[in-house]
Amino acid sequence: MDWGSVTADDLIGALREVDWSSPPRPLNEFFSKFNITRSYPKWSSRLKCNLYYYRTNYFILIVLTLGVACIMRPLAIVAAALTALSLAFLNDSFAVTFSEKTMRTVRKFSPHLAAKMRPPHMPVIRGRPSSKKTMYICGQPRGVFVFVFTSVSLILWFASGSLSTVLWALVIALLATIIHASVRTPNLKARLNTFREEFREVWRNYSDL
Repeated sequence: MDWGSVTADDLIGALREVDWSSPPRPLNEFFSKFNITRSYPKWSSRLKCNLYYYRTNYFILIVLTLGVACIMRPLAIVAAALTALSLAFLNDSFAVTFSEKTMRTVRKFSPHLAAKMRPPHMPVIRGRPSSKKTMYICGQPRGVFVFVFTSVSLILWFASGSLSTVLWALVIALLATIIHASVRTPNLKARLNTFREEFREVWRNYSDL
């Protein structure tokens, strides 16, 4: 795959749709084979490839950094969890899985309430809502969940009095992510994994025809 031709919008769209439940890459692979390239096209291609391939590792790095910054403030920990959850709702796979598990749990205690939480009728492709339609979580548009969780997290951030500390921690985590993705040499396994995922996506679209 030519990562140089992949735009930022393409990368963001792929990160939204890809399944994030895969385990992180091994540490001995994550911290190996570093070098610096002076070619901007090569750097851009490497950055996008590593951000996609090591996405779970980077997510854990950011969460751990924020956790260390919030460890002495319980409200900040809750705010960080709500912020992470609101961002996770932007991923299609997580949103669908969260909605399905929540409704399955509610159905055990109140089938009538679970019936009210069903989303409006929409086209379904292989058990997943069509990406061209609005994503629903527990019967409500995804934007509602993102707005509510983000608003509550912001209130807790200000109440905890640690917003500036967390912002610095977030900047440090993002900077570490960009530096690692810039100097980590993409290995053959990363390229093969990318081709394999592309093939699965193409085959999935072909099967839906």
